[in-house]
Amino acid sequence: MPATRKRTSIDQLVRDAMAPAASRAGKMIAKHIAGMVAAQLEARLSKAVSSAPKAGRRSKVRGRRPASEISRWVTDRRARRVPNFVIALTGLNTKKKIVAKYGENVVFVKGKPAPEVAAPAKPVAETKAVVKAKPPLIRKAAAAAR
Repeated sequence: MPATRKRTSIDQLVRDAMAPAASRAGKMIAKHIAGMVAAQLEARLSKAVSSAPKAGRRSKVRGRRPASEISRWVTDRRARRVPNFVIALTGLNTKKKIVAKYGENVVFVKGKPAPEVAAPAKPVAETKAVVKAKPPLIRKAAAAAR
């Protein structure tokens, strides 16, 4: 081998051959990714513009109803909370206590006196309940083994 020739390694030869191809491939990949990002941004932008509320149209915002003052309350099965004016009027703070004293389906109106107290219910004749113990269960397999 003559001394004037440079020695190049195989790695260097492969790098020199692949550099132009890698450069072109990198440019093509970057161009493709940029196109995908632009399409996605365009889709999101058009969706945001189409779903924006139109001028003159009100968007339906559902939430809690505005609190209003309760001025009439009936002690029925659907009643949940006892209003403050009923608590102040009766001195009782639960629906059970109010129903026990005034009866069911009684109407309380704010600013008016409390309704009349219901007549106490007739007590049910007290009878002692006969409690009888049940006999033990005997299973067929256990009975056969005896």
